[in-house]
Amino acid sequence: MATIHWHCHDCFHRMPQGSTAGGIAVVIDVLRASTTIVTALANGAVGIRPTFTVAQARAAAAAIGSGTLLGGERGGVQIDSFDLGNSPREYSRQRVANRSIVITTTNGTAALNACRDARTVLIGALVNCSAVAKFAHALAVSSGIEGIHLVCAGTDGIATEEDLLAAGAILAVGAGLSADSRLDRSGQDALNRYRTTIENQTCSNEQSLTAALAASIGGINLSSLGMQDDIAFAALIDSLPVVPIWDQAAGWLLAAGLPLV
Repeated sequence: MATIHWHCHDCFHRMPQGSTAGGIAVVIDVLRASTTIVTALANGAVGIRPTFTVAQARAAAAAIGSGTLLGGERGGVQIDSFDLGNSPREYSRQRVANRSIVITTTNGTAALNACRDARTVLIGALVNCSAVAKFAHALAVSSGIEGIHLVCAGTDGIATEEDLLAAGAILAVGAGLSADSRLDRSGQDALNRYRTTIENQTCSNEQSLTAALAASIGGINLSSLGMQDDIAFAALIDSLPVVPIWDQAAGWLLAAGLPLV
């Protein structure tokens, strides 16, 4: 089996062009786009179409037809006339089951767009970290792909603690799946950051992660908007074993079936 190289890009804005070409990209935006996308698919959404501007989102929803939900935010706030914002708690089974969703967000969908040259693009978060790590590794092995790229969305071009913690949580599982795994320096830093956060604590992993997320740039921004409940939701590690995969040809994020590991 070929060596699997795990790369961590702490903010997609600083990722050199072509970095993910031919590899597997895992886009991470814990607060909140990736958490919301995983939640929507776990709750029965048919598919999610990411767009990169508000105008594109409205046009896509109109083209898809009645019954399509519009979701997204700018500056953390629900966009005017949209059905949903970007809180994962809004995407309940009652609200999204058997519905198609068009979504646009400030950072997450832009990070997705930056990975268009990857062979496969997945969505990762704390809520699905083990599932996405196992899926990415199994796909790399079965397809002969040597590079798995964890691409953090960050906030407005700044690397954020919450995304790096999720990258570390994914690596805590993924790097242990084969003896020949290799981590780049940023990946090792993310793994160490995650381990430091959850180890030697007197509280649960979820409580430790919630506290760390609350102190992050994204967490502070959400708290200022009165959306602190989203922080605890996003810290529920491995609560949703669903892996979104981007069908670029069709333009949809869909729930992938987990390959056997």
